[in-house]
Amino acid sequence: MLLQIESGETFTQDEVMSTIWKAVTKLYGETGASKTGLSLIEYDQMQRTATVRVLLKAAGPARASIASVTEIRGRPVALHVLKVSGSIRGLGKPK
Repeated sequence: MLLQIESGETFTQDEVMSTIWKAVTKLYGETGASKTGLSLIEYDQMQRTATVRVLLKAAGPARASIASVTEIRGRPVALHVLKVSGSIRGLGKPK
């Protein structure tokens, strides 16, 4: 999944992933979160994009969790799923 981080602030990759994990855990519990296979592949702080790996069968729950994120470090934020692909190469780079 290719994500766009919309905010007036910049965040570290740890802050972004920690927030996503918290959202997944809040919606689906620890057992559900463990079934997503969620991991960060690439994070571009300047372009505010993140490439996240997730298991295909968990793409729907992961998208729902990502959409539920409204803040990081108490600052307003919106996370948008720009693209979903079966391969990293298929995601390409945002323009």
